[in-house]
Amino acid sequence: MLQPEQILQERYQLQARLGRTAAGRQTWLARDLQSNERVIVKLLAFSPQMQWDELKLFEREAQVLANLNHSRIPRYRDYFSLDRQIGEGLPWFGIVQDYIPGASLQELLEQGKRFSEKQVKNIATQVLDILIYLHSLSPPVLHRDIKPSNLILAEDEQVYLVDFGAVQDKAAFTGVTFTVVGTSGYSPLEQFWGRAVPASDLYALGATLIHLLTGIAPADLPQKDSRIQFSDRITLNPSFVAWIEQLTEIAIEKRFSNAKQALQALKSGIFRPSRGNYTRKIPVPFTFIKLSKSAEKMEIHLTSGGTKQLERFGCLGLFFFLGFGTFILFLILFIIVSGHPIIGLTMFAALGAGLAISFGKQTHIYFERNRFEIIRQTFNYTYSRRKGNVEEILGVFLTLQGWVYEVCIRTDYGLYQLGGALDESEATWLAKEIQDWLNLKG
Repeated sequence: MLQPEQILQERYQLQARLGRTAAGRQTWLARDLQSNERVIVKLLAFSPQMQWDELKLFEREAQVLANLNHSRIPRYRDYFSLDRQIGEGLPWFGIVQDYIPGASLQELLEQGKRFSEKQVKNIATQVLDILIYLHSLSPPVLHRDIKPSNLILAEDEQVYLVDFGAVQDKAAFTGVTFTVVGTSGYSPLEQFWGRAVPASDLYALGATLIHLLTGIAPADLPQKDSRIQFSDRITLNPSFVAWIEQLTEIAIEKRFSNAKQALQALKSGIFRPSRGNYTRKIPVPFTFIKLSKSAEKMEIHLTSGGTKQLERFGCLGLFFFLGFGTFILFLILFIIVSGHPIIGLTMFAALGAGLAISFGKQTHIYFERNRFEIIRQTFNYTYSRRKGNVEEILGVFLTLQGWVYEVCIRTDYGLYQLGGALDESEATWLAKEIQDWLNLKG
């Protein structure tokens, strides 16, 4: 076991173990014997129980830190590995960074400190400045785990961003799999879906500011329409409340598009107001969706995805569809008449099957008190059935698929796409109906 006074790499003398870390991870305050300066040493034990992705994230953290140069990101110093003899039969990997004297915002919260609006605005300004730097790099660097424990308030009142263990750079975008990282309550839904973007860090910042203002972790605050409810617990300038609400919009496109825009809005007080319709009853749109609900259950039936897709294009789309369809039919007839009946009939059958599948699709979603089920059918033939537990649902959100919207349910164990081809009003209404029922159950 690693002990105080132990020297690693003949250079770093361990002094005190810091914080609460997961199994197989340790963070130490140490002294660099070459420079006689205090440093932070982060250690990861590579055990048989560890997921390989954990080591990849640790190595990525070292690679990214080595290329960062910002006054309020602790400077990277070294990366090393320890042999099994030193590490109790396990190989260890270490990252060394500058030590920043001070306390994390989480530690201050646990000590009972409450932050004023002026203090929170100052913290937001400093973090946004760091995010502007990170997101403007090529490729952009996403922190993906902004929260009070990863923000250090130094003795000079400057805020430092630490712990890049969840960092994502361009390499993470190009792979075929995603590593889901982040902290519940601070991470937006798209991040749990493995699709973090710069605006995901803005959401985490907004959730962090809510924690600082209320003294309550965002996961412990009530939610309505997947939005954190906090304004009734504190007295703030309404424009600052609206600014935080825009940071924590559930839909990415309704947040600030980047950290620079968010900072400019905070300083000027001029920005797009928060969408009030999230807290008002959304009128039922013209829709083919059939929805019924009670206190005990809810049923949703979506039909004819193909017809809904066609409606998105209006009269011009209908004209194009009919014209293109007529051309295909004449082409098939020409092929048949020209002496290739088998090819023509095969094309005709494929076209008919494609239209049948497109226009005959049905999706049925059943919610009960403890479970939900999604059944997909074509002309009453069930080709997909998925089940889940209501208590595992993290939230409901929208995705834009080309010209149409889709409602998705994110759980602890995966993503459930409800299907259909909806316009924005339909999708927003449906998502709200589901979220309202889930809130009722909670």
